[in-house]
Amino acid sequence: MPKLNNENCCFGAIEAGGTKFVCGVGTGPEDLETVQIPTSAPEETVRAAVAFLRARGGEGLRAVGIASFGPVCLDRASLAYGHITSTPKAGWRDFDLAGSVAAALGVPVGFDTDVNGAALGEARWGAAQGLSDFLYLTVGTGIGGGAVVGGRVVHGLAHPEMGHIRIPHDRGRDPFWGVCPYHGDCLEGLASGPAMEARWGCPANALGETHEAWALEAHYLGLALVSYICTLSPRRIVMGGGVMGQAQLFPLIRSEVSSLIHGYTAIPEIVAPELGGRAGVLGALVLAEEAIA
Repeated sequence: MPKLNNENCCFGAIEAGGTKFVCGVGTGPEDLETVQIPTSAPEETVRAAVAFLRARGGEGLRAVGIASFGPVCLDRASLAYGHITSTPKAGWRDFDLAGSVAAALGVPVGFDTDVNGAALGEARWGAAQGLSDFLYLTVGTGIGGGAVVGGRVVHGLAHPEMGHIRIPHDRGRDPFWGVCPYHGDCLEGLASGPAMEARWGCPANALGETHEAWALEAHYLGLALVSYICTLSPRRIVMGGGVMGQAQLFPLIRSEVSSLIHGYTAIPEIVAPELGGRAGVLGALVLAEEAIA
């Protein structure tokens, strides 16, 4: 992944989330200027994002990268490329996010998922520097993953939906039915922040460190990580998102993974992100650079 060219240019970045857009202008962590915009109706939200990028970037704005919530269309041969597709978020289904930004600013636009963007940010400036094979997983309002294999983000027919894999669900231990509107008790339905709140009656960050919730959460995440390890063989797994803000989760997850692997194959490092909440918007800068490469 080439370095950003800092001479006489800047890039725009949009981390498009279901509750807020984080918009930035700069070339990297040192000079990135950001603003948060509440996610409202598509046209209103994009108008505010474009106004910020135009005001801060000026004539030096060379390209914009968008790391978006999804699902999204990443097939450049499709008329739907750059669209948010089957999201349950009201008003955003089939919205042409990349096309709207490109038309408003008249610059190239790079486009990918929010988790792929975060993976790119951690690869350039964070916990995955120097690695050609790793996984970034976010556990928060939803669960999603971005895989980098051979130095490239994995795309395919659509894009990986790592939060929607089916994992073993012992209803004797956990009778909770899950919150995913599509699958019920997929990984996201059982282990996301909203799932924890629905199961335990309070937000995850309000649960004590020794609450039984964390052992169950680590069990579900451990099951998922073992599937990713056995299929993708990452050298490192970076785990971010609001739920992973609980430091006690990491040793619990590592223990679960070790028990489930049971000595069969090598276990990658499982670490926290180094960029924190800025991984997505910084990754969008990389997408902007790639749009003009």
